[in-house]
Amino acid sequence: MTLEEAIKTALEYETKIRDVYLEGVKTTDDQAGKKIFQDLADDEQRHVNYLEYKLDEWQKTGKITPEKLDSTIPPGDVIQKEAAKLRSQMQKDDRGLKQQMLSKALKMEIETSNFYKNVVEQLPGEGREMFARFLEIENNHIEAVQFELDYVGHTGYWFGFEEFDMEVG
Repeated sequence: MTLEEAIKTALEYETKIRDVYLEGVKTTDDQAGKKIFQDLADDEQRHVNYLEYKLDEWQKTGKITPEKLDSTIPPGDVIQKEAAKLRSQMQKDDRGLKQQMLSKALKMEIETSNFYKNVVEQLPGEGREMFARFLEIENNHIEAVQFELDYVGHTGYWFGFEEFDMEVG
């Protein structure tokens, strides 16, 4: 895979996942849910803008200069520390739709993360460096979406770990 192909494919992934989050903003009535979906959509839009800029740079100069790519979504350890504060903020009547949207988003985030992992393994130099940051950010998105999905679904899991076991006596 060439760097240009990787950037174009990344743009497709980022646009799709951004659109899923925007759909979540439109379809949920829960204000906390709207904020989470909007924050994730905004983060993905920054990715789209960055990738478009890098594609233009590549096509004009044949080079890219990896620049710092920020994310509004905090790393997983910060999400875990703040998680308890969010538990009481969500309305119960909006859980089904939000759970559907989060499940769809989680699947797409995992696909996107896997794509970035493969790109990092294949590309040399500045391409690898640029996509390594995308991989880090997408992995944080997975953790954020998984947290929300576990909470909304009352699965008995917290960040993928079982909270309680009804079988233990």
